[in-house]
Amino acid sequence: MKIHQVAFLAVGSALLGAWTPPTNTGLVQVVVTDLPSTKATVKLYFYNVKENFLKRGSYTMLKYVKPAGSKQITLPIDLPNGEWAVALTQDMNDNDLVDKNFMGIPTEPYAFSNNVRPKLAAPDFDECKFVVNGTTKVVTISMKK
Repeated sequence: MKIHQVAFLAVGSALLGAWTPPTNTGLVQVVVTDLPSTKATVKLYFYNVKENFLKRGSYTMLKYVKPAGSKQITLPIDLPNGEWAVALTQDMNDNDLVDKNFMGIPTEPYAFSNNVRPKLAAPDFDECKFVVNGTTKVVTISMKK
């Protein structure tokens, strides 16, 4: 009887070791192309709350990336499952601000996920959102204006 219990425990442990719980995150490869500068820092603002989109200091996560001499960067990032949107700027004068003109329009390069190109007003979350669902996703954003 004891042999059966030990065998059952060994098989059960092996099965549990092979089992992986479902993931609540997904790997997102954010690829930013057509950078105006190969040296200026790129700031990526990640939002997953619709009401916070583009509100000062209300981003969920902020990442800084140096292009290291390239016109393209790739940022692999694990994000919780759900709807996300990205806004990004390139800090051309290295003052750690998003410089704007008197009307509040950024004077430094900027872009949004889904390559949304606003004309008269800032885009909304729904225009820029993408879904993270546990699988690897590539989000390509062009800085070209």
